Amino acid sequence: MKAQHYREMSQDELEHKLEELERHLFDLRSQAVTEKLENSKAVINVKRDIARIKTIMREKSNVLPADD
Repeated sequence: MKAQHYREMSQDELEHKLEELERHLFDLRSQAVTEKLENSKAVINVKRDIARIKTIMREKSNVLPADD
């Protein structure tokens, strides 16, 4: 998924998506160990999505409110 799509999500949605992707990564790694993984590139893609979400969550937490 594109980073822009993740930026449009709320913090709660990002946390939920992160948990979902981490479970999916665990499943993919289990399949890789048992040699049932059909697409080895899927592990890399999921890891990148997890990194994108963590980066965006950090960006959102570091944004300072504007002083008016």
